[in-house]
Amino acid sequence: MSAPGAGGAPDAPDARDAFSATCATCATSGRGGGPGFAPVRVLPAGPHALLVELADGEHAEAFHAELIRRRERGELPAVREIVPAARTVLLDGIHDGIHYGTGERSSRERASRVRERFARELASWRVEPPRREGREPVEISVVYDGPDLDEVAALWGVPAGEVAALHSRTAFRVAFCGFAPGFGYLTGLPERLHVPRRTTPRTRVPAGAVALAGPYTGVYPRPSPGGWQIVGRMPDPGALWDPAREPAALLAPGTPVRFVAVGAGAGTGAEDGGAGALPAPRAGAFPPGRAPADDSPAGESPVGS
Repeated sequence: MSAPGAGGAPDAPDARDAFSATCATCATSGRGGGPGFAPVRVLPAGPHALLVELADGEHAEAFHAELIRRRERGELPAVREIVPAARTVLLDGIHDGIHYGTGERSSRERASRVRERFARELASWRVEPPRREGREPVEISVVYDGPDLDEVAALWGVPAGEVAALHSRTAFRVAFCGFAPGFGYLTGLPERLHVPRRTTPRTRVPAGAVALAGPYTGVYPRPSPGGWQIVGRMPDPGALWDPAREPAALLAPGTPVRFVAVGAGAGTGAEDGGAGALPAPRAGAFPPGRAPADDSPAGESPVGS
């Protein structure tokens, strides 16, 4: 996968500037977006890729789903990879497999023309809000005994024993994947339950750690540094990434997920009088030195800063 801005020699400055200007014009024409969505912005990313900037995570999810639908129907040019992120979608390898006309002077110009036409098309799409098909959720067992459980409970304004019930009854969905093979960024927690990253990241987070940061929940597929708030652990994290399985990742964008509390940290469920309505956020919930998790791409890494 080519990262934005990588993938070979850059376009000539005048070509890149003209291309960016063309995309920006399309993105602000009022044609793109969809019901409730702002127009999109399409930018070049290396010689064979486009980066589509969206208004927010929901818009990115909807745009990614639309790309997948159109690719399955054979309505897209050849695109090697479609990579969703928090508020962007990267389309890489756009020129691959394209049959070019004979009147153009070089393969570079041909690729640029194809990409420019495709960028205009993307910016004009009308995208519907993401559909929530009735797919069965992937269930992930969690022992809620993480080292940051008490702090998360304090930020939520509930006893530590209620964290499991509040978290496990939430309907999650994989917004996008990244950071490490098998790591999914799960959304679903209401805003009042968002928490900041740790001020000081840990140098090692064990595989299977279930952690929170900003609007996201994630499960670490392997040991790594990390700055998210750990509330529990998945007893068998090997299922998150299995190279012998197709697909190797258990959690793909769009997958519904449900956490199932097991073991000593299971807590009290709503059905037996446990966690009821969502708690009101505690006054001064973010203590000195803690800010809400940064919503920028750099801030979404579990390593944090």
